[in-house]
Amino acid sequence: MSRSICALMLSTSVCVPYAAAQTAEPFELDPITVESGDGSALESDGGNTIGVSAESLALHNPTDLQDLFISEPTISVGSSIPTSQKLYVNGVEETNLAVTIDGARQNNRIFHHNATTLIDPALLKAVSIDPGVAPADAGPGALAGSIAYETKDAGDLLAEGDNFGGSFGTEIESNGETLTNSLTLFGRSGGFEALGFLKYAEGDEREDGSGDTIIGSGTSLLSGLGKLAYESETGHRLAFSFENVQDDENRPFRANIGSFVGSEATVRNYDLQRQNYVLTYTDETPEGLWDPKISIAYSVTDLATPFTDTILDSATTESINGVFQNKFTLGLGSVTAGFDFYSDTASFEEVNLDDSANSYDAEESSSNIGAFAQARLDLTEVARISFGGRADFAEFEGVDGSAFDDNGLSGNISGEYDITNAITVSTGYSRVWGGVALAENFIMNPAWTYPDDGIDPVVANNVFLASTANFGNWNLNAKLFKTEIENARTAGYSAGADVTSDLDVEGFEVGVGYAWADGLVRIGYANINADVNGNNADSFSGTYLTTPIGEIITIEAQHSFVDLGVTVGANAEIALEYVDTYDVDTGDAGTPLDAYEVVNAFVEYSPAQSPTWTVRGEVSNLFDESYASRATYGQEYADSVIPLNEPGRSITISASKSF
Repeated sequence: MSRSICALMLSTSVCVPYAAAQTAEPFELDPITVESGDGSALESDGGNTIGVSAESLALHNPTDLQDLFISEPTISVGSSIPTSQKLYVNGVEETNLAVTIDGARQNNRIFHHNATTLIDPALLKAVSIDPGVAPADAGPGALAGSIAYETKDAGDLLAEGDNFGGSFGTEIESNGETLTNSLTLFGRSGGFEALGFLKYAEGDEREDGSGDTIIGSGTSLLSGLGKLAYESETGHRLAFSFENVQDDENRPFRANIGSFVGSEATVRNYDLQRQNYVLTYTDETPEGLWDPKISIAYSVTDLATPFTDTILDSATTESINGVFQNKFTLGLGSVTAGFDFYSDTASFEEVNLDDSANSYDAEESSSNIGAFAQARLDLTEVARISFGGRADFAEFEGVDGSAFDDNGLSGNISGEYDITNAITVSTGYSRVWGGVALAENFIMNPAWTYPDDGIDPVVANNVFLASTANFGNWNLNAKLFKTEIENARTAGYSAGADVTSDLDVEGFEVGVGYAWADGLVRIGYANINADVNGNNADSFSGTYLTTPIGEIITIEAQHSFVDLGVTVGANAEIALEYVDTYDVDTGDAGTPLDAYEVVNAFVEYSPAQSPTWTVRGEVSNLFDESYASRATYGQEYADSVIPLNEPGRSITISASKSF
């Protein structure tokens, strides 16, 4: 741990003496709300919301999910390749959370070797996560919480009085010689506004900290965002957005695994594309009991990859979904009520060029209509409560045409109480009915049969207890959390369509931070343990459920020298050795997961004489650590699996110009 502590001391030695001369008011280090571009705040429920703000996105300049959540010890991202990165919140894989992008439901359970939600952080203006206990209006299927990604709007980028603007940026990364270029244009006229963003990144395979090539780690990314909106003088706003991310490159044959011990590492092309189309109506001048939102969306993910030279596999997941809701503003707070729906399809096709008789296809589909209500009330000046429920009515159709329907109720309650002006405690509980999830596309078997009375629906229970304290410039936080999921669908090509598993995850986190006018230092610690079917979690049995996490420490320090236009910062992730592993093949303990320490640092400069220019230098993996991220697949199978390592030291230089 010594190198990471030294890095923190180096950062704080720069920051703290300077801070001692500051007299400005302190600010909260771990906000529970995220300001959106129009000045409104995303709802916080019972002190449980984790927010990544536009300011944080700009400061960290994330290029993938690992960078995006670098400061959150309870959020882990496995794999060094964005197209196979999986996100775990409180140790639970994201497919068990209600995930939306600009309000559009994501149905991305396409291939267990791939990412479930490929997203380019350059498109984002904010992220809001409710781990575990989520509100009823977060959408159906929020078994272990919710994740809401929000992309940029023209109004977020235009200064007051300006009607047109833009920016372009370029970036070169030494490890892999990756070149990235992006262009953004935005404008408004009358009640109309528009935004267009395009980014392209290209690079070679990268090397890990030992100097070995990370197979299939080249970069070929194309992402784009288009938005068009009209707002009348009376506040009626109609907005349409289109978002696209595509990665088309050679990846490890199993994209989240380097290779198997004793086998030659091979690659194949993965062409992964995800798209979102969203049409939304809102009233930007709501009054009292009328604050509506109507949203209709279509999201689709396509993946094509050859199994051999003559066997070609392709899959598509898609969702048509929407929400009709109204927020009723009351004396004590508000009640949001309405209904939502989705119609999801997952399909797979295998084409055998040598033997068409062995070609096949399979498809499952599901639909749901849900009614919900969520109250958020200020009971007193020191007590706040959020509670709600939803009723869901679902239909499911299997690959053999068999169909069945089911329905269930979900409820949640959470609240905050200010013990003093400085100390707040919060707690919450939810029970969620999730119906039957679609199977992963790539394991669908056209010969599957289904029980006459259907597959058991998945249900979940979540609970948390948390506290925050603010003493001047100091901030402290702590949380206990637990999630239990029963009947999670874990179908297999040979095992059958109706196989289910049970998941139990529990853990805690603590954090301490010190902030001043132009900077902060923050340390977080999380300890997360998970069981699958009564055994310690392993990454194979935990597919689409969980992965071994253990103890994670995050450290962050940053400071802005405002007069100089310079911001400096560093962050570190420290994973402690984890020994409670499990080998599902032998039923014995698996290989302990190695400890590691990785440190990153940056300096950013925006000259006062040319404030539209920003130049940034970053060093990733400063000490050239050779390691695999804790959430990366297969580390407990050292006798058979060679996991994907993270890149070694890399220097990145970027420059951007706004106009």
